[in-house]
Amino acid sequence: VQLQASGGGLVQDGGSLRLSCAASGSISVKLAMGWHRQVPGNEREFVAAISGGGVPKYADTVKGRFTISRDNAKNTVNLQMNNLKPEDTAVYYCAATQESWSLYPEDYWGQGTLVTVSS
Repeated sequence: VQLQASGGGLVQDGGSLRLSCAASGSISVKLAMGWHRQVPGNEREFVAAISGGGVPKYADTVKGRFTISRDNAKNTVNLQMNNLKPEDTAVYYCAATQESWSLYPEDYWGQGTLVTVSS
């Protein structure tokens, strides 16, 4: 399974960005997919995930501001990020697993996409 992420960029405090991740390759089930993020020097942290059945899960730090969704026909997952804060600045990584019920996908990883929120 290969994951291709897109959509990062620079935004001001309070702004919005939308990240997308497309999965390709040998996929026989509905992947559970999600996002993690990492600030240089820190450990990677969970952001949000959505199961193959569409159940979402969010980190407390983004709950109410971020929304994760999926398009099964396109094997894509999107992360709508609203009311962004400088502390959201990080490299965001798409992740997936073929364990469709999982809410912590981490078997496959895409390349990171940088999100920078200026104050």
